[in-house]
Amino acid sequence: MSIGPRILPSGPTSFLAEYDSLDEVMQAVAHLQATSPAGVVDVVPAARTVLVTVAAATDLAAAIEVVRRPSPLRHGHRPAGSTVTIEVVYDGEDLQAVANSCGLTAADVVSMHTMAEYTVAFCGFVPGFSYLIGLDPRLHLPRRSTPRTRVPAGSVAIASEFSAVYPVDGPGGWHLIGRTDAVMWDEQRHVSALLPPGTRVRFAQR
Repeated sequence: MSIGPRILPSGPTSFLAEYDSLDEVMQAVAHLQATSPAGVVDVVPAARTVLVTVAAATDLAAAIEVVRRPSPLRHGHRPAGSTVTIEVVYDGEDLQAVANSCGLTAADVVSMHTMAEYTVAFCGFVPGFSYLIGLDPRLHLPRRSTPRTRVPAGSVAIASEFSAVYPVDGPGGWHLIGRTDAVMWDEQRHVSALLPPGTRVRFAQR
């Protein structure tokens, strides 16, 4: 039986809950969303942690109790969120190499990538970089042994169990399979990130 997450203080009105797996993180976030503990003002997931911020220090105990309580949600439950469809031109410079590594054709890779439904597990690296889970296991590959010094903004990529879209030009070690015109980060939008945690994502070939 799980003994629950490790709880670490993080300032006067926050704490960090550490988990053993990303699936436990996702279940914890869904549980927090479903129960809406009084005083909780922000929930920030990462690969193995959830940062919870409350309005006042007096709200900490109740929020910690909710996080420590085993979630009644079924295994694999994901936070509810809106669905965003991203149109992609699948001409990435690693597309054929990915196909070769996976024993597939380039068309197979595109088909698998577009057939899956993804969920934003967490954001990080740079603003607007959303880590999407749901990638077909047949496309799971380790990151490139040599990262690129520059990956163009809008590049659609995969690595390990994740898919993502690079929001800005910058370095990166993921496998590039396509590109999109979707703007991942815009500070003029009400919600700057196009794909905040919990968002459902579909990719469509353009």
